[in-house]
Amino acid sequence: MTRASTRASSEGAPAPSRPNILLITADQWRGDLMGAGRPFGGLTPHLDALAAAGTSFASHYCQVYPCGPSRASLYTGLYAHKHRSVANGMPLDARHPTLFTELRRAGYLPTLFGYTDTTLDPRGGAPLDPDRGTYENLCPGMVAGVMLTERATPWLAHLKANGYRVEDPDAGREAIFAQRRFGEPAVFAAEHSETSFLTDRFLDWLGVVGREPFCAHLSYIAPHPPFGAADPWHRLVDPADMPAPVRGADPSVEAGQSRLIAALIGQIGLTGHLIDLTGRAAEMDDELIRRMRAIYAGLAHEVDHHLGRIFRTLKENGLWDNTLIVFTADHGEQLGDHWLLGKTGYYDQSAHIPLVIRDPRPAADKGRGKLLDSFTESVDVLPTLLEAAGVPTPRNCDGRSLLALCAGEEVPADWRDSTQWSFHFGDIVGRRMEEVLGLPTRLCHLQVIRTKTLKYIAFAGLPPVMFDLAADPDELEDRASDPALLALRLEGAERLLGFRQRHEEQTLTGYLAKDGTFHEEEV
Repeated sequence: MTRASTRASSEGAPAPSRPNILLITADQWRGDLMGAGRPFGGLTPHLDALAAAGTSFASHYCQVYPCGPSRASLYTGLYAHKHRSVANGMPLDARHPTLFTELRRAGYLPTLFGYTDTTLDPRGGAPLDPDRGTYENLCPGMVAGVMLTERATPWLAHLKANGYRVEDPDAGREAIFAQRRFGEPAVFAAEHSETSFLTDRFLDWLGVVGREPFCAHLSYIAPHPPFGAADPWHRLVDPADMPAPVRGADPSVEAGQSRLIAALIGQIGLTGHLIDLTGRAAEMDDELIRRMRAIYAGLAHEVDHHLGRIFRTLKENGLWDNTLIVFTADHGEQLGDHWLLGKTGYYDQSAHIPLVIRDPRPAADKGRGKLLDSFTESVDVLPTLLEAAGVPTPRNCDGRSLLALCAGEEVPADWRDSTQWSFHFGDIVGRRMEEVLGLPTRLCHLQVIRTKTLKYIAFAGLPPVMFDLAADPDELEDRASDPALLALRLEGAERLLGFRQRHEEQTLTGYLAKDGTFHEEEV
């Protein structure tokens, strides 16, 4: 090669001083659940304290949803159009390095507490191998400390040992919540909740972690549905204190934006979200929405409480001053906004998520307590943690390290001025949206490009949608066909095209064999 590689080579001696790494995710945690002045603010005192000791990113977005795809981007640092694991159950190509395979190069043994929702590459596997039929496999590079899939076997065993009824283990966690109705406290005590159980197991492990720097991924399912919580979390938040939903005067406002939104409003039901309730999400009144949001907020309160236990233990065990902590989510949740539930469509509520990074090293002192509003993305987590570990970032990675921003440095002039995400709404098995929209599965996807004032949504098989966020921050009026805003629509289309051109496959395209020498592009 004509020069030493700074990114592509992952070999070499580990950094002389490696921090412990703790990556924490909470499932379906909206970006407005934290921070003063936000609709759900004031619910997370321990995370607020973490933010005061670290750096917070106010405009942080995931790259794709639901769970499996969003985590594929988080764990690979790749946009969805490159990893193409765009639906729960769609395999992640084994050729892609993950955060955890790369951290092993620095001597870490990444250990999971929770789940990664990874669909493994099936090529070469036996036809009846159970890994081929599930999206809940372990992300490559990890070992399992405690693995909790939807079946939640370790938690069910814990409940049974403590005297609770576990009559249908194959029904997993859903059957436990189904023993009570929506609005009632869960059947289990707070000390036996899934969040408490997972925290206890992590703390057990932390107590014997040893002298070598550790890497742990703590992956909570709360505040994911079904929305049921044990006392006191069930009754801790007053529904009257919850914000009303952001939505048009009636469902026709959003349904008129796109045939996709009309189909989602017509199809998304309460089943799976609100225990023992049926009907459509669009039929929820404000009172029911506020009750649902209060339970969701209580579940977030519970996660924050147990994170406080972890932070105290790190300090008591002398680990705090050498542990880099990242708190984020896989994606958001509509919670009745725009007449929808779950992570779906193209609205900010599904894509805007939290990010707090606490780098313990003295170099980060100038960034402590800062709240940055520049766009950051899930793909930035991988290069951030690899840089902290002294491991070069793979050339094909789409994200950028945030460590310099955590150290108080100015946002670079070439930093992104927009964010993007995608959503694949097809289903090769059920084909519900394909039949309603008259589209083949391969055309059932959309791509969002968002700036501070513009949001442009391009579909493979439907007309585009555009919002002028300066005039319409609630995303209620589609302006894509407005002749007065054709320049804004052109800007959106050109931004999206430029994004795709800047983020093509780069694994081998940075090299060239010529004149007897193997050259490498400088990055």
